[in-house]
Parts: sequence; structure tokens; C-alpha cells
Amino acid sequence: MPNERLRAALLEHGLTPSTLGDEIGVDHKTVERWISLGRIPYRRHRYAVAARLAVDEAYLWPDALAREQVAAASDSEVLAIYPHRSDVPRELWERLFNLAEREIGVLVYAGLFLAEDAAIQKILADKARAGIRVRVLLGDPASPQVAERGTDEGIEDAVATKIRNVLVLYRALRSIEGTEFRFHQTILYNSIYRGDDQLLVNTHIYGLPAARAPAWHLRKVAGGEITGIYLDSFERVWDSAVPVPGE
Repeated sequence: MPNERLRAALLEHGLTPSTLGDEIGVDHKTVERWISLGRIPYRRHRYAVAARLAVDEAYLWPDALAREQVAAASDSEVLAIYPHRSDVPRELWERLFNLAEREIGVLVYAGLFLAEDAAIQKILADKARAGIRVRVLLGDPASPQVAERGTDEGIEDAVATKIRNVLVLYRALRSIEGTEFRFHQTILYNSIYRGDDQLLVNTHIYGLPAARAPAWHLRKVAGGEITGIYLDSFERVWDSAVPVPGE
């Protein structure tokens, strides 16, 4: 059966079987068989193709790995688990964003602690000026989801107030080309902080502020699925969000 996912990914990137084969050191006829006959490449070639096309190996070849192999790879994606977000070392926050070469993403309701950090703001600004995409998703302060989160934490309209404060703190960053800010109206089960293929995921727990909830440090590993699940979640929220008024 033809591999239409691989065919479509090549087209999206403007690649032919010949150019892809040249880039990864494989004969173009072999690449054509991967597409037309659905042949599954050796793992080193699967990884090279997935990295070049910026997609998961499991997306292109969902049957290539046994579930036991996927589970083992996914386990390797977990670099650290912190009992509270406040336990995450400050240098890790800086490193997460500072090492990004393609994309930085932030998905929160407010994330006031990040907006108040001058060093982080400078990193985000420098990255945006260097051509790296910086996307920030904030809760819509007028939405029922934000109001409900405030009620859950017992602070009522304080979450909406924090979001408005964050917009003021990010005023300079928002003016830099390459940064994008949007409002979302989703119920967040976690906040996501992205630097390329590394994530800090802060779970949300009913009745607790985010700073007191656990945080996971994840890094994408070929064949693993955990990081990809959160990256896909970020994109779904982004697609449903709207630009912050005035952007």
C-alpha cells in the first residue's frame, strides 16, 4: 500500500524522492519504493527522513515499531519530574528558551512569573530578532474558562487581572516582528512551555495554583509519543485561538 503520508510530506517541503535520497544518502529508487510500495526503511533512515520533514517517525510509519519499543522510547522522553513548578531550576527555564533554534511556544492562562522575569523577556526578544518564531497563548480574560479557573483557585477575577498585567509586561516583546500573541478560550489541563523539541509541562490541579502543581521536563525522542502529544495539543489550541486585540 502506498505511503501517502510520506508522499504528502515531501510535497509540502518541496522535495522529490531524488532530492531526499541525496540528502540522507539513499538511492532515489529506494525512496520511491518507500512511497509507492509502502516499504519501511531501516530505522536510521526513518529517523533521518522524519527529522528532515519535521514530523514524527510514528506518523510516517505507524507500524514500524512494536508497542513495547514505543513505550521504551516514550519513557526516555521524560528527563525530569518536579513535584511543583516552583521547583524547576531557574537556569532550566533560561536554557529551554536559549537553546531554541526554530521555535518557542508558551501556552498558559497568564504565566505571570515568566512575564515578570526580565532575563527571560530578553531571551525571547533576542530569539525573535534572530528570526526564531515566538508564539504566546494567553487565556482570554473575558472568557468563562478564565473565570472558572479563578473560581477553582479561590481567587475569583484575579486570573483575568493577571492576564491584563502580562499584556502590559509583554508590550515591548509584542512589538517585535516574529512574535505572535493570541487569546484562547480553552480549559487548560496543563500549561506548555516549548523550546524546539524540549518542553516543560505544568499540570493543572483543581484548587491549586499552577506554581504548586507538578511539572514534567520532556524531550522528543525518535519513536516516543509523549512529547508529540503535547506538541499536537499546543497546535490545536493555537488554531482555535484569536489574535490579541491590537496585534
